[in-house]
Amino acid sequence: MKIYESAVKKPIMTILIFIGVMILGLFSLNKLSIDLLPDIETNTIMVITSYQGASAADIETNVTRPLENTLNTVSNLKNITSSSRENRSIITLEFDYGLDIDVLTNDVRDKLDMVKTFLPDAAGDPIIFKFSTDMIPVMMIAATADKSLPALYKILDDNVSNPLARINGVGSVSISGAPEREVQVFVDPAKMEAYNLTIEGIGQNIRLENVNTPVGNMDIGSETYSIRVEGEFSDVSQLKSIVVGTYNGKTVYLSDIANVVDDKEERLQESYTNGVQGAMIVVQKQAGANTVQIANEINKVLPDIKKNLPPDIKLSLINDTSQSIKNTIKGLAETVLFAFLFVILVVLFFLGRWRATIIIILTIPVSLLASFIYLYATGGSLNVISLSSLSIAIGMVVDDAIVVLENITTHIERGSSPKSAAIHGTNEVSLAVVASTLTLIAVFFPLTLISGMAGVMFAQLGWIVTIIMTMSLICAMTLTPMLSAQMLQYNKNHTPFFKKVFTPIERFLDGLDDGYARMVNWAVRHRWTVMALATIFFLLSVIPMAFVGSDFFPPQDNGRIAVNIEMPVGTRMEISREVASKLEAEWRKKYPSLEIVNYTVGQASSSNIWGSMQSNGSNIVNMNLGMIPLKDRSLSMFSLCDSLRRDLEVIPEIQKSKVIAGGGMNMMGGQSTLDVEIYGFDFSKTDKIAANLKTELGKIDGLANINISRQDYVPEYQVDFDREKLALNGLNISTASNYLRNRINGLTASLYREDGEEYNIRIAYDPKYRQSIEAIENILIYNAQGQAVRLKELGKVVERFTPPTIERKNRQRVITVASTLSGTTMDKAIKSINDAIAKMDIPGDVYLEVGGSYQDQQESFADMGTLLLIIVLLVYIVMASQFESLVYPFITMFSIPFGISGVSLALFMSGQTLNMMSVIGVIMLVGIVVKNGIVLVDYINLNRERGMGIVQAVVKGGRSRLRPVVMTTLTTILGMLPMALSNSQGSEMWKPMAVSVIGGLTVSTLLTLVIVPSLYAITAGMGMKRKMHKLAKVNKQSARY
Repeated sequence: MKIYESAVKKPIMTILIFIGVMILGLFSLNKLSIDLLPDIETNTIMVITSYQGASAADIETNVTRPLENTLNTVSNLKNITSSSRENRSIITLEFDYGLDIDVLTNDVRDKLDMVKTFLPDAAGDPIIFKFSTDMIPVMMIAATADKSLPALYKILDDNVSNPLARINGVGSVSISGAPEREVQVFVDPAKMEAYNLTIEGIGQNIRLENVNTPVGNMDIGSETYSIRVEGEFSDVSQLKSIVVGTYNGKTVYLSDIANVVDDKEERLQESYTNGVQGAMIVVQKQAGANTVQIANEINKVLPDIKKNLPPDIKLSLINDTSQSIKNTIKGLAETVLFAFLFVILVVLFFLGRWRATIIIILTIPVSLLASFIYLYATGGSLNVISLSSLSIAIGMVVDDAIVVLENITTHIERGSSPKSAAIHGTNEVSLAVVASTLTLIAVFFPLTLISGMAGVMFAQLGWIVTIIMTMSLICAMTLTPMLSAQMLQYNKNHTPFFKKVFTPIERFLDGLDDGYARMVNWAVRHRWTVMALATIFFLLSVIPMAFVGSDFFPPQDNGRIAVNIEMPVGTRMEISREVASKLEAEWRKKYPSLEIVNYTVGQASSSNIWGSMQSNGSNIVNMNLGMIPLKDRSLSMFSLCDSLRRDLEVIPEIQKSKVIAGGGMNMMGGQSTLDVEIYGFDFSKTDKIAANLKTELGKIDGLANINISRQDYVPEYQVDFDREKLALNGLNISTASNYLRNRINGLTASLYREDGEEYNIRIAYDPKYRQSIEAIENILIYNAQGQAVRLKELGKVVERFTPPTIERKNRQRVITVASTLSGTTMDKAIKSINDAIAKMDIPGDVYLEVGGSYQDQQESFADMGTLLLIIVLLVYIVMASQFESLVYPFITMFSIPFGISGVSLALFMSGQTLNMMSVIGVIMLVGIVVKNGIVLVDYINLNRERGMGIVQAVVKGGRSRLRPVVMTTLTTILGMLPMALSNSQGSEMWKPMAVSVIGGLTVSTLLTLVIVPSLYAITAGMGMKRKMHKLAKVNKQSARY
């Protein structure tokens, strides 16, 4: 007994199975977390190592290169890049997508353990950062303060960070830009030398005085008491009374030679929001946690948190990722709803029966709910990709049910009983339905298998659509015939309303059938003319593709903008702050669409990991701009970015700037970047080439943010020690360097503990004694015998210029000329860049490569091209297996080129580019457009089996299958239409795909309805001639005998 026959004969069992599926689906939907993107296993690991007081060159030589040499042996490594800057080394390891990042992290950790002992003593332990979508901040909160500013870090840590960290799902809460407390001991070098004291000796005294020591236990009577010495400082002022030495029989106290200051760290990064100083609180989630739920919980507890803060501390939102998720998902939910309504209208229009419409529409919720079961079972989430998958599938999910039900309806109208019509009607089209669904599965399932960025981004789309289409096939073969047998009946006596509304529609559809039959009859009889015209049309239709530009991902307007501003190297932080403050005030007044302006200025401390991952320094300003919601503004994010760039160009204090649409934190969206990487060891050669290339790129229209990654050279005082003089005084470079470092950068002597918190006690020369070359030259350095020698007697202080950041890629020095696409397409920009490079004179030891989004695009396009070939082959195999013929699949696949024609015309007319999303649309078309051909060819074959001639079989088969073909096409097109027309947040991502599918399917269907019958007639005619020729040959041979 076949599955559809069993379903018709056992309706209760069938309906209960599907009710069970729906209940499980609703349960799963209720349990699903909501997020922006799927839980994507990224391919990047970052290793950050701090080395306070070291220049970029020192960092490169002593930290970065040893780490690179060891980490280069990590398995599956694709690229290793590094940035050596003042105080810090940042190494980024890029791996192939699809690998287990946890295993790779363990491998990296093992390699770091091997190399730690070769790093300088003063260097910190390397810190490993594993990137994932969970690192995208759930929320960024600005905290501004006035009188409470000095204690802001502790207040926020106790009253904001701790309560937020206790929220279920929150992974980490970090505070950036708040002044951190430090106990500073500023020594007067003249007094210190007069008392024969050293920084190292004073530090040891402080360390030995600041201890709690358990002495032991003592029995007194019947009790046992523990004895402790409580020596830790309970007040900062106690430091002043420490005895640091004696001189001529007199006691020398710390207060005699130094000032003890309880203040914030020196040269600290500052954060401002809407012009008021404060800090930034960054909330990140745990892996797999519900972003929207966390954000809702944070918003719920924030009012109570605000009540516990001093009145001058104000909290405001800089960025709430959940809001973007809500807006995007709301837009996609509306798209799904509109698509659902359009499908209902199409089915009702063509079938004219509300019962038939209900039967078909039931396929949608059952199939979609089945996908929620998969998501919940695999730990997935409701996100942009999964919801877009539903929107993509909703138009196709009813196709099988339409074909089945339309044929059942035809049998009922011919007089068959509903039960008999359900079984025989389904049997007639079952082959075509299974074949057409398998072709779609052959399109989407390979998306789950490809590697690279395309595989990471679209694996979930492939799984969901595959599951939905499989479920729709099961529904079409079981639920649809069962419900048809129970609900449908032939009713000759229609109501007046039905006659008034549907009689004209039926007359129109009958006329459409007759007109199409006449057209097919003409086309079949002039088949070679039709094929020639079709070929000419195809050749002409692909010409517009030459005018369609290419891109990686379409840019999205999420209302977030990042601005990076750099003053000349060496600019004091006060000047940078003033420029940023003026810009903030001007922009808030000039652009009402700006809701919040947050900026940080200054050098980030080693403990400020969030700040360390961005460019920072006294001359650098990093700004985060937030716009009001998209629906409330007329100014787009991209137009605002262009205006901001123009504003920055006219400010004389600014040396270079970069405006990044999208905020730079999204895997998809934003504006594409094009980077020219210049490899070479010699700084002077690569700097010259980079400067010339920047000038040339500036002449190319549509390129913005043209910047050289290597910053201007920093003036630096370098101490050249005379090794012979050092040796004569019993010293070496390491010892002398440490003495110098402790006096200028400072020595952390101990920790001051208060209220459970720990603060560094740092000893250094008073700032006023380390502001000239003379002061440095007079620093005393002591040998092992305690003899003092002035620095100027051991070497000389020389002013030199060094790059503030040294970048390397794959263990070679590299300088990057970066640019952003704004107003042009990637293919045009690449051509112009290559032309500019070709004109340049490049030395033999220097070579150039184009990277950025272009490199990602080329890799992804190559993957998608391979996938397209595999899919075409799989579709052919599926159809050949179903038709048991190697010829008929070619007939149906002839519609694919005309799908490409439609894509070319649609992209050209809509102004969209050929990008990853439009390529996904092309891949989808391979499965969608052949469905129409399968339905036609299958029914034509059925007619021929019934004894009809070729022309009669083709004409009658075409006329019979016109309505289901047009219905399935319209449901798919109208299912995509809301996605193509939507203006909601995030809709820019899916428009090119929807436009590609609509254009390709429209053109392909119109031509398929004529070309497939013509091509069938040609191949069938040739087959008949071959048979006749063979028969004549056999008859001729028989006649001889």
